[in-house]
Order: sequence, then C-alpha cells, then structure tokens
Amino acid sequence: MNNELIGTCIVAQSGGPTAVINASIYGVIRTALDDPHITKVYGAAHGIRGIIEENLYDMGKEAAYELSLLLNTPSSALGSSRYRLKDIEEDDSDYKKILEIFQKYDVRYFFYNGGNDSMDTCNKISKYMQHVGYECRIMGVPKTIDNDLYGTDHSPGFPSAARYIISTCMELYLDARVYDTPMICIVEIMGRHAGWLTASAAAATYTGFGPDLIYLPETDFDLDSFIADVKEVYDDNNGKVFIAVSEGIHDKTGKLISEYGNNDELVDAFGHKQLGGLAATLVSILKDHFHGTKIRGIEFSLLQRCASHAASQTDIEESYEAGRIAVEYAVHGITDKMVGFRRKTDEDGNYKCEIKLIDLEACANTEKKVPREWINSEGNGLRKPYIDYLLPLIQGDPKIPLQNGLPRFANLKKIKAKPPRNK
Repeated sequence: MNNELIGTCIVAQSGGPTAVINASIYGVIRTALDDPHITKVYGAAHGIRGIIEENLYDMGKEAAYELSLLLNTPSSALGSSRYRLKDIEEDDSDYKKILEIFQKYDVRYFFYNGGNDSMDTCNKISKYMQHVGYECRIMGVPKTIDNDLYGTDHSPGFPSAARYIISTCMELYLDARVYDTPMICIVEIMGRHAGWLTASAAAATYTGFGPDLIYLPETDFDLDSFIADVKEVYDDNNGKVFIAVSEGIHDKTGKLISEYGNNDELVDAFGHKQLGGLAATLVSILKDHFHGTKIRGIEFSLLQRCASHAASQTDIEESYEAGRIAVEYAVHGITDKMVGFRRKTDEDGNYKCEIKLIDLEACANTEKKVPREWINSEGNGLRKPYIDYLLPLIQGDPKIPLQNGLPRFANLKKIKAKPPRNK
C-alpha cells in the first residue's frame, strides 16, 4: 500500500453514547483537519445511516472553540444509531451505496467510533472496500461503558461511567441509612453480558460506603442463594442492605432474572433484548420475604453514561488520544484496525497507558468478561485485584468550561456537506 494517500475522511459514531465519546471524535476531527493528507473532514449523521442516506456534515465549517468543547460534551454529537449491516452474501445494497458515497466525496479515510457491534460494521466495510479494490483506510475508534471490547485493557467511556457509579453508590449508601428503620436498597446497573460496570460499585464498598452484595452476569444467579445472602446481611446490619445488580444477570438456564417479572421480548437491530426492570423485579420478590421493610429499587439507566460532570480526566485524555492516534496511523498507511490500550507501569509503579492496534475482525462481536478469579467464591462480591485494575482509570476531575455556573457544551452548526466539484 502506498503511504501517500490524499482524500477526504468521514467520522461517525454508533451505539450507546458515553460521557467521553465526543472526546474521541474531537481527537479524530482536530487531527484530520490539521493533516495535509486529508482534504475535507465530514461527520456522518447517526452512524452508518448518515453515509447510506448521504447525510454528512462539513466539520471544517465548525468554529474551533465549539469543536474543543466536545472534550467535555456528553452523548454523541453527530448522532448515533444501531443500524445493522447485513452480511454481504445476504444483501450487498448498503455496501454498494457506501462505496458510491465514498467515491462521490473522494473518501479515503473512515473512522468509526463505537463498541462491539460498531466494530463489526467497521470490519464489514473494511473487508468490502478491500474486496472491490477501493483504497480507503478504515480504523475503529473504541468506546463502550460496558468495557467488554476484546483486545484492549479497557474501553473509553467505561472509567467515567464507573466513576459516576462509585460516587453515586457512596452517596446512596449514606442516604439509605438516615432512618432508624430497616431499608433494603437495590441499584440496577448497565451490563448485558459483562459485569465490568456493575463491578465498579465494589470500589465504593472498599471505601466503606458501598453495596453489601454485588451480582454480575459472569456467574449464574440463584434466587434462593440471593434471598439467603440478603437475610444474612439484613440480620448483621440491623435491617440495612445495599445491593448492586447488573441488568444482565441470569439463572443457570440462561433466563434473564428481569424476565421473571417481565415477558417483554423487544430487541434491537442486532438482536439484543432491551433490558431494564430488574431492580423492580427483585423488589417484588423480596417483599414476600421481608414484610414491613421498605425496599427501594433504583435504575441508574441513562444517567451512568451521560454524567460528564463525574467524568474521569484520565478517561477524557485517553479517549481523545484514541481518536488522534487513529488518524495518525491511517495517514501512515495503517488500515483494518481498532485502536486499543495496553496497561503499563513506569519506574515508580505508576499507571501508564500505551496504544496498541487490534485487528477489526478479532474485535467484531467478541465480548471480554470480568475474570472469574476477580469475583468472590460466593458470586456476590469482587476481590481486590478488580479494585487495583479500576482505580488508576478513574483519576482526575474533568476540566469543564462553565457559563453562568453551568456546563458549556458544544453547539455545532452541522452544516450539510457538498461533494467536491470535480466529482
């Protein structure tokens, strides 16, 4: 491959947003705008759909200051989607449309910012472009609060969501102990198949202000054992019990515990069941065993992925770096990779993050789970190695620009792009 490749680039976001996902696209956009090999920088509206529907923004027409505010702006500034590309053997119409748009806008660089399913989309497009012989350097820029991307030590977005969960659990712990009456509090935390995010609540426990019991989808959930666990803590703590549960916990047959009280079978484009309602289900179950006790269920829901005020500055900086380095590698001839992180320590034993590249095909639809040895033998708590893994990632307060005492978020103009005149 000739390293000297001149053309435009497209950046897009996909899947669930995070508090720092825009830091990554700012890394892409700022670096691409400054690189002489890239003639135009386009942002696709709502992920891959923006390319298929030719709904592109000219990012070069945005004010530099507004773009810089993306570092601390939550959600997906370009818009997201969960659109699924079919396998090319099944239907190649979307691929042909993407190629048409790439040719029309002279796109030679494509950066896709997302999680497991997004890396699958990125991989499919990359392989198709190679198959038809269209030179376009394609890089995956990782994000996911679930922290389940294969090959990388951690994923951008996870540390900030974890930091929100830890601090919120510490606050809830104190609030739930205000009165001199029994109280069981259950918090439901995101995590379909991997419990990294729910496990972060253990950092609050290690401070002395966190959940007594934590359940992850990495182990089968047994209802009888759960009730016995709660009763033991209830008796030992004068009726005070604090529980953290991952939305994806399941019994030994694989049935989701949330389905015990909800038969809703709604799924997204990738076939994932839409979860939620687990805390309410467990509250209903426990009420039959703890009569007269106040039992409260709390679902963190979207709050855990959009709380930019609680973001980790380490996460912000690493997220930006993932976007920046993706562009630099692509310009130097690299393609068909996802940017990942490798954990290192310096001579003083301090945490250090290094960049690594991972094959897109290896990342696509492969989930990384919490190691079983980091979960206690009872399956209701975390061991210290998990805490040691997590703490370096959540350091640093975000440097949030304020206006009238409130966060100043990016306000992009989103000017529609026009194809080059010679096209």
